[in-house]
Amino acid sequence: MDSTDAPQIIEHIHKSLNFTPYETKFVPCSARFVCLGISPKAKGILAIHEMAAGSLNTIGEYVLPHGIKCATFGASPIEDRHLAFGDYGGQLSISDLENPSKPIYNVQAHTSIINACDGLGGQQVGFGAPEIVTGGRDGCVRVWDPRTREPVLSLEPEEGQSARDCWTVAFGNSYNDDERCVCAGYDNGDVKLFDLRTNSLRYETNVSNGVTNIEFDRPDIEMNKMVVTTLESKFRCFDLRTQHADDGFAWLSERAHKSTVWLAKHLPQNRDIFMTGGGNGGFNLYKYHYPTSRVGEHKKDKAPVGVVGSVELLNSRVISTQPIVSFDWSPDREGLGVCSCLDQSLRVFIVTKLNKY
Repeated sequence: MDSTDAPQIIEHIHKSLNFTPYETKFVPCSARFVCLGISPKAKGILAIHEMAAGSLNTIGEYVLPHGIKCATFGASPIEDRHLAFGDYGGQLSISDLENPSKPIYNVQAHTSIINACDGLGGQQVGFGAPEIVTGGRDGCVRVWDPRTREPVLSLEPEEGQSARDCWTVAFGNSYNDDERCVCAGYDNGDVKLFDLRTNSLRYETNVSNGVTNIEFDRPDIEMNKMVVTTLESKFRCFDLRTQHADDGFAWLSERAHKSTVWLAKHLPQNRDIFMTGGGNGGFNLYKYHYPTSRVGEHKKDKAPVGVVGSVELLNSRVISTQPIVSFDWSPDREGLGVCSCLDQSLRVFIVTKLNKY
């Protein structure tokens, strides 16, 4: 591709922090975002920042009992914008950003650190009840309804089996009031797709390396595709439209960053563009290209089998000497993104020319 036509990744704001950030999320329908992490004293930090005229103003910074590893706005209505987050003590909390120190919902979700969470059903996006899924170091994946204190569903290791650390979880396939799936990734490379309607394991595979992040291109449509990022500088892109009884879903593997690929985030305004963040402190911007036909015929049993497309690297940029551990696209402004790195910094970015893709 001609580099003059490629999207440019431009740093807009850079701010140093006095704590280690693990999560950044845009507050829906605003110029604000939250940054969450852990302080040197092992306390949780929840900071609210607002962009104004090319600078960053700190609206509030709150100290919480335990370090925070993950957060989501997905299960909250837009008019409330309540933040759900999981901490190092295994507690799932939901807070009003007007007073984050006093959670409006708090439950002991896991026996140890909550590594990941995802929410769905609150922002008039998708169907079904507002729910939050959490994955923890205890190897459990639990689905929570904020209106009750008991988990709607708990997926736990079998008795006698050693618990594998669950590193990432994601909702998907929520295209009507009945259907919904949860995908979980584990430290041993296992990827498991659970169907919440039938309460069964729909698909599982192993990607050979620890799974750092999973994201569906859209959670509120019939399963289309999914990106799974791993250790050892690889990610996989799965085509989820056609599942074969033996071979499962079609997928492709791509090398990136020459280090751990920590995350992948699809652009809200275009589900075929996604950004990956690496352990080398770099961004890679990709576009997925669909094949001519997405369904083929299996060589042995002639059953329908998925056909995977290809990914094109649109641009890349190294922005830090330390890993990028969180990134979020603005749901309201195409190309606006915020990230946090382990060099204790926040960066706001603008990605140009995305409307051409």
